[in-house]
Amino acid sequence: MTQPLTGILPVAPTPFLDDGSLDEPGMRNVLDCLIDQGSDAICILANYSEQFVLSDEERARLARLSLEHVAGRVPVIVTISHFSTAIAAARAAEAEAMGAAMVMMMPPYHGATLRAAEEDLFDHFARVSDAVSIPIMVQDAPLSGVALSVPLLARMAREIEHVSYFKIETPFAADKLAALRKAGGDDIVGPFDGEEAVTLLADLDAGCTGTMTSGLLPEHIRPIVMAHRAGEAEEALRLWTRALPLINHENRQCGLRACKTVYAAGGVIRSDHVRHPQAPLPERTKARLLALAADLDLIALRWGK
Repeated sequence: MTQPLTGILPVAPTPFLDDGSLDEPGMRNVLDCLIDQGSDAICILANYSEQFVLSDEERARLARLSLEHVAGRVPVIVTISHFSTAIAAARAAEAEAMGAAMVMMMPPYHGATLRAAEEDLFDHFARVSDAVSIPIMVQDAPLSGVALSVPLLARMAREIEHVSYFKIETPFAADKLAALRKAGGDDIVGPFDGEEAVTLLADLDAGCTGTMTSGLLPEHIRPIVMAHRAGEAEEALRLWTRALPLINHENRQCGLRACKTVYAAGGVIRSDHVRHPQAPLPERTKARLLALAADLDLIALRWGK
């Protein structure tokens, strides 16, 4: 990358067939559909990619397939989170060797008690940075249960060579984004929000330069970011208000299943299967989701038809 990433960096869902096996042709369709929606980059193997139900062999297959298929059309971000520093560093180096433009990682955690001390957290990211020459995005998410303070994040940006992007999806994300930008200054190259853009306007007001949502509606999210960055506050509000019912339904009722359900309905993928112990969406929730998606005339709903 020659310029900092901004805009919309959606997470690609991982498609499975009804029997739970990987749908590799579907994965290629997912990537093409995300590019057709105007994505500025694509993130793979993230939590919304169901990374937690993938084997190591499946991860490697999907990373190689995705990077080869995208073939430089947009940057690809590979999630490499792991509790083991050595494994996270090895995953990062492997992703870079395959052509990843960036890696994303959460802090190490495992259950309620296995969490690293602050200095060891810092060292975890530093060792991964030593293994690569591409940017690292720190994912600050409630899922980990690890507190990443603003002073720690700013120190990481200053002192760890490749840590320069931050995805902040904690409660009161706007306040944390504003504080991080103030504390880190120019070392904070890419302050991003997440959580399906449910707090996007507040986070943009606080200085985020883009968002990493699901792959459900990038074509509606990107114009909000671009309008806000162009100083068109009223247009950004209008666009966000238009998309908000679907954003809220995804965030509060569906989670990662929303994108797969819409993609299956539109023929992007063959099945909306999620691996156990997750369960399919209830029919009432699915019906509301598809109605809201149709109201916005989502590209994914008509992509494969």
